[in-house]
Amino acid sequence: MPQSALLDRHRPLHFIGVGGIGMSALAAILAERGFNVTGSDPRDGAVMDQLRRRGVRVFRQQNASTVDAICSGTSMAPLVVTSTAVPQSNPELQQAVRMGLQVVHRSDLLAALIDAQPSIAVAGSHGKTTTSSLVATLLQATHQDPTAVIGGIVPAFGSNGRVGKGRLLVAEADESDGSLVKFHPQLAILTNLELDHTDHYPNLEALVATLQRFAAGAGQLLANRDCPVLRDQFKADHWWSITSPEAVAFAAIPRQEQGDGTLADWYENGQLIGQIELPLPGRHNLSNAAAAIAACRLESVSFADLSQAIASLQTPCRRFDYRGNWHGRQVVDDYAHHPSEVAATLAMARLMVTSGRSSLPLVPLRLVAVFQPHRYSRTAEFLTAFAAALSAADAVLLAPLYAAGEAPIAGIDSQALAAAIRNLDRQLTVEVCDSLDALAEQLARSSKPGDLVLAMGAGDVNYLWPRLQALLTANSSIENNSPIANNNSIANYSPIASNSSITNNNPEKYNSPIINSDLIANDSSVKYSSGDRINNSVNGNSAADELSTAYGSSSPHGSSQVNENSCGEAAAA
Repeated sequence: MPQSALLDRHRPLHFIGVGGIGMSALAAILAERGFNVTGSDPRDGAVMDQLRRRGVRVFRQQNASTVDAICSGTSMAPLVVTSTAVPQSNPELQQAVRMGLQVVHRSDLLAALIDAQPSIAVAGSHGKTTTSSLVATLLQATHQDPTAVIGGIVPAFGSNGRVGKGRLLVAEADESDGSLVKFHPQLAILTNLELDHTDHYPNLEALVATLQRFAAGAGQLLANRDCPVLRDQFKADHWWSITSPEAVAFAAIPRQEQGDGTLADWYENGQLIGQIELPLPGRHNLSNAAAAIAACRLESVSFADLSQAIASLQTPCRRFDYRGNWHGRQVVDDYAHHPSEVAATLAMARLMVTSGRSSLPLVPLRLVAVFQPHRYSRTAEFLTAFAAALSAADAVLLAPLYAAGEAPIAGIDSQALAAAIRNLDRQLTVEVCDSLDALAEQLARSSKPGDLVLAMGAGDVNYLWPRLQALLTANSSIENNSPIANNNSIANYSPIASNSSITNNNPEKYNSPIINSDLIANDSSVKYSSGDRINNSVNGNSAADELSTAYGSSSPHGSSQVNENSCGEAAAA
């Protein structure tokens, strides 16, 4: 059956696991376009409420009778949609197979949407959620009215899925399971490439081959020339760079880099066009924004219109997402779950410390990295690289490894990661906690006013913030009895305005062992060695993690309620 046949408005659609970050976007868009859409998910909360408001009929139970009820209420057999996260043992999936219903992967449905109108699809190891979000936001701000299917909550939309009346669709193309080879967009964007998802790809060569197939199926390819893998292995129609305007169609060359944003010169085909003032700090964000601006310019959006829209850009939720001030500690939630992402996040935060300027309400004085390793396979592959990235912090607290359904690997856990960090820096205090509750309590004992607490990971570490809030409510005063990280005492902390200057007394922490000033273009120059594998380059959502980690799903550590965050919508965990 051709993919276009999947978009038959007379045929009902049923999504198993409709609360997943990728599934919910598709369900909402199709419901708003007039399709009869149902979905099942045991979770409840803000995202389910939004799906209901947008016309999706949601079932809280996942069992065979749900499929029976859907079939009995329609004259045409429904199309059943699953994702990589849905196991074969799912009772609804088993019932659909028994009844002979057509079952398709969510990527098949997304491919049909991409084929149905001119589309921009963003892929790559890191930055694709941010880049696709920025493309869609800029197109909306410049009156292009796009449809968007994004793997994160876009602040400008308050959702991960948007229905527009314009000609373009913007989609995030997830490489984790290889299904993106089904997509044939008008424009493909490749942000960067390095080994990840080792549960699916045995080596970098296999990942490159998959992305080459994706690129070959696109009308045109826009790619990051700062990434050596892309530069060496791909033939792009258009390149962008943040390091040089030479030999590229588009370049954003930084002139001033601060903790609250970047001022850059914008070049097209080697000619200076103007300046952009990006309110997002970090070179990885500059590269993501450069890709988004380039895509819009290829759609003939004027630079004057774009330069105005850029000033109000925001990253999607769970990308350096400010959760609040906890007794003088600023708490940020970030989806970083790969060494390159951890390194880029910490480098951006360190820039806030060293520059005395911050995109957060206050300039931080120290960096406390809270990290939850995600997947045994990823942790085993990148153990040394994770240790190097995390050693750039002033203190490290590790949550238990989040398995995401994987079987344990002997000797791979948070204790092993802690040992690897200590081997690199004997002076750095590293704590391993056996639960998020214990981690919150440890933060209360050991952190200080003025700290920036960076909670990083793709599991349920985003549940740390409500635990901290509950802890603060239960304890009217949080004492600082255990100075951590080189005994840097921060006494009598008073709020520092984000545009003020401060003096920093810990210069040895300013340069990560795996970060330098040439790096953070999506970490395209990082080389991590793992055994005989070398991964050149430098956020991405794994479809396989979708059901267990999207939208603040039911946590094994406690509350199943959806997290509310600064984006005004549920956090995509």
